[in-house]
Amino acid sequence: MSKLLCYTRKPIDNVLYDPKLAYSMHLALQEGELFRPLNHNSGVLFALATENADGSLNPMSLRNPWVFPLKGGGFGVVAVRICGDGEEDAGSKGSVLVWTTRDLLVYQELGLLKLGEQYVDWVRAEYDPQRNCYLLCWGERTGCSYQALFPLSVMQGKAGLESVREPLLTCIVDPDSRENMLGEVPGAADEYKWEAGSIEGAVPHCVLEIGEQEAWYLRCKLLTPVNTGVEVPVETEVHLEDCEDEDLRRERVAQALRGQQAIVRYSDGTSCKKRVDWHLDHVDFTRKGSQVVEGDIYRPWFPFPVAYNRADPCVTRWNGRYYFIATNDADSNHTLYIREADTLEGLTDAREVLLLDSDTYEGIGGLLWAPEFHEIQGKLYIFHAATPGPFYEEESHIMALREGGNPACREDWSAPRRIVKADGSDLCQAGKTITLDMTCFLWEGEYYVIWSQREFLPKDLGAWLYIAKLNPEEPWKLASDPVVLSKPDYGWANNHTFVEEGPYALPVGDMLYVTFSAAAVDTSYVVSYLVAERGKDLLRRESWRKNNYPILTSRSVEGEYGTGHNAYVEDAEGNVWNTYHARPGVEGVRSSGIRRVHFDMDGAPVLDMTEEMDLREAWRRVKTRLVIR
Repeated sequence: MSKLLCYTRKPIDNVLYDPKLAYSMHLALQEGELFRPLNHNSGVLFALATENADGSLNPMSLRNPWVFPLKGGGFGVVAVRICGDGEEDAGSKGSVLVWTTRDLLVYQELGLLKLGEQYVDWVRAEYDPQRNCYLLCWGERTGCSYQALFPLSVMQGKAGLESVREPLLTCIVDPDSRENMLGEVPGAADEYKWEAGSIEGAVPHCVLEIGEQEAWYLRCKLLTPVNTGVEVPVETEVHLEDCEDEDLRRERVAQALRGQQAIVRYSDGTSCKKRVDWHLDHVDFTRKGSQVVEGDIYRPWFPFPVAYNRADPCVTRWNGRYYFIATNDADSNHTLYIREADTLEGLTDAREVLLLDSDTYEGIGGLLWAPEFHEIQGKLYIFHAATPGPFYEEESHIMALREGGNPACREDWSAPRRIVKADGSDLCQAGKTITLDMTCFLWEGEYYVIWSQREFLPKDLGAWLYIAKLNPEEPWKLASDPVVLSKPDYGWANNHTFVEEGPYALPVGDMLYVTFSAAAVDTSYVVSYLVAERGKDLLRRESWRKNNYPILTSRSVEGEYGTGHNAYVEDAEGNVWNTYHARPGVEGVRSSGIRRVHFDMDGAPVLDMTEEMDLREAWRRVKTRLVIR
């Protein structure tokens, strides 16, 4: 068995760790006498915001979470719901918030469970096999403590929770005797505070024992994988009996070695294949027999940043070449420049060419945002946001590359055209609602777009994600009505502002991941994802599962703050690369980075694996025995 610590954190400030982040449930696993924080000492369980009649949101957080095993497997979580920044939540007075989870990673928020009429300060719970029910013990802000028996239905989904009108039995706990149906009233993990002292800001709440398999799974999912070893074929055999020409013999050997990839293994049990650049200068191609050949595993290295003052980057591979485009923060977003190179690494110092500015076309007056390359039925397009001038008239546009055109040639692109609904009407009302960050993808034979839309009047509702089908014959037109896909309903998404934006699709087998960015574009900016299974209707919100916590934050990679607005490109060898922006320092400008995407044991994207974690320098040099016959 392994011990799991459940804790919250003390807020630092509104730059490094806000209350909306600190007031969430964090997890740590015991290693020796100390606990090791998971997920970069960031929360894994956040309370959902409540929604008003007009669609606006009220941010919520949680306090004093308690985790306990459920009958039949999995875990329950109970906690006190508070307002986003820590104030009392009048809407949950006398109640506690309840979740269930199978694996301590994916949580279902069941809602509020009514306990009394006064504000609840703390709550504990456990399953009682003798009574076949759940025992809850809680303390009110008045100082009184209570205990109650609840039926199994409290942990069987929202319908079961709503059916609980009152507990089976309730009694007051005598604080002097400390005796109750739970035995001794559980404390706030006082005995573990010294062990959690090495965790920055930790406020412990409970410790429970979980199985070794469960602990291993949490480590694999909530710790960034690191390279643990590499393997290459011990021997490479080449038959050259019928070949006398030395150049041809060399080419055959090189061809045989090109097929010998390295298998790179990681701490979570996953692996990936990487190319090896074999050194043939010392190989004797004229003699038969065996000889040792060395090589270096190919590992591109992209120092951060690869481009200063470039945000929302996107890279595409088109006709064998790579192209980079991004929002230009250097001139307040009035131009878009493009880079072209033969290799991905070549984009780092490639020459920039002006592609679009805010003076050339009528209706394009400024704020050129978030350009993205997308291929639709074999043609290349750029989706981007633009406005005639005012911020409140920002709308999604599309440009088309002419047949046979060069993406790096300004004249080969059409004038920007606004995206409209299927009937040709405006996607939104200018001056009232803006649209931006539109992305496009093909899934199960249909083209879709997802974008960020923010209504400012009559009330600012924040930026929400919308989805619709796209007409590939006229890609400036939708092919279905827009549907709300996601709102900034977690604390990490409504931190400093209510925003979800920057969506980008990443198909992985039978799963479709859509990563997106959330919160303000300062140090609070983060990346999380939505995921849907093949065969599901993408236009139904319930077909998607939203991850409860971010997968890329200012705590993920040292020295990179406000990471977000990412996109993906696949290179010629099948590796997927994440292009993103972050700030090189708290006060740094938004700048672009590139990092390989790893996929964990479940196929979920891992975006925080640095180059050294991906492949240790000490293991790059490999050998194989070349046998010429």
